Amino acid sequence: MNIALEILLLLLTIIYSYLESLVKLFIPQKRKSVSEEIVLITGAGHGIGKITATEFAKLHSVLVLWDINKNGVEETAAECRKIGAKVFTYLVDCSKREEISKAADKVKQEVGDVNILINNAGVVFCADLLSLEDSQIQKIFDVNVLAHFWTTRAFLPSMMRKNHGHIVTIASSAGLFGVPFLVDYCSTKFAAVGYHKALTAELSALQMSGIKTTCLCPVFVDTGFVKNPTTRFAPVLLPENVVKTLIDGVLTNKKMIYIPPYVSLSGILELILPERASKAFIAFQGVKFDAKVRNVDKDK
Repeated sequence: MNIALEILLLLLTIIYSYLESLVKLFIPQKRKSVSEEIVLITGAGHGIGKITATEFAKLHSVLVLWDINKNGVEETAAECRKIGAKVFTYLVDCSKREEISKAADKVKQEVGDVNILINNAGVVFCADLLSLEDSQIQKIFDVNVLAHFWTTRAFLPSMMRKNHGHIVTIASSAGLFGVPFLVDYCSTKFAAVGYHKALTAELSALQMSGIKTTCLCPVFVDTGFVKNPTTRFAPVLLPENVVKTLIDGVLTNKKMIYIPPYVSLSGILELILPERASKAFIAFQGVKFDAKVRNVDKDK
């Protein structure tokens, strides 16, 4: 095609996209049904994973719950069964590829093809880079990043055969900008956001329009993993409210979910603000939490 025509087509597409987005602001998005869909949630024994499971139970989904904590995952399963859902539980350490692979095979045999995969399992250590142990760095990447690869590779083929499915990445606002004393965590969440965006692009290139993707990026959520988190402007989020927004986003096939919405502006600010101003803006937000910080004087 002539380059001039390609440029014209690109400009028309951009204009149409803006008009389409404007119209969608005033028209409620149609919510899809997930009744009888097989939904697999990693890290389902606590926090966002647990509440997400109960919400899908209310939507009549078949639940496959993974967690490393037996008591936690069984408690979640019991709550979901009270609602009336069919639930299958598996003890899985998402830092171990072999366990993920074995559990995935069992799910396929005992339950069926997973339609909605929610990669929620995660760990955080809250320490400066030099205080982190090698094993902690390895584990946070194994759970927060590599597990997404192993689970997706296990369940994506069946989705592709049907051109039907949904892959949900639970990331964080820490995947959009750097936070002191969360170098390892931010690195994994940046990777998770990148994974979501690249996977979305790849599915589009493969013309798998029936397989949807969603990425969640909230600020601090009150799940107990980070101790005493505070910020000057954004309140610590209740997990129930985060999950409500997440479920709504999944049911309307929303690609990116930012909580609060202004978090989406972080990338723009980083581009337009000079480095000194960007540093001042980050400090002005007053992000604080309990962290293990090495005493530099002891190293002198």
